[in-house]
Amino acid sequence: MRFTLIKNVKQDKSMKPLLNGLLLFIILYLIFDVFVKNHTLGLTVQTVSTTLFGNADEFLDPMNKSVFLEFVHMQIFFLMMLLLTLSAVFIRLLHTKTKAIFTMNLLMIFGLFTPLTLFGAYFFAAEFVNLYLVCFFAWHIIALYMALKSLWELNFAK
Repeated sequence: MRFTLIKNVKQDKSMKPLLNGLLLFIILYLIFDVFVKNHTLGLTVQTVSTTLFGNADEFLDPMNKSVFLEFVHMQIFFLMMLLLTLSAVFIRLLHTKTKAIFTMNLLMIFGLFTPLTLFGAYFFAAEFVNLYLVCFFAWHIIALYMALKSLWELNFAK
């Protein structure tokens, strides 16, 4: 995270390609994360509920508690790394804009509530599945916007 120490990131010839690569990998992660979640957990209320709680009519068992906890644990780690790295780049490139701080805070809120609502759905009430899906898509859309805006600021903005 050396880019946090450099005075003008846009002018540094060694950091600019590294940040471009980092932002491109973040965009790829966000896109493929949607496909992975669709395959492993589901992206609709019905598929997420079936994955978590099973379906007696279709003879589908619910997700094992240890498997669920391991899944959420990994998601929290990847989410933390992505959000902190993306936020550091975003705030570094758009540090004078109030809208950037608001966007970053929204990302953190939705990112934080994504695993919390999934945890709540599994252990407390199935109604949290709806909130989980809203938070999941919201943080992905905001993160994609931040990554694209950061790429724009790094390469094209004056």
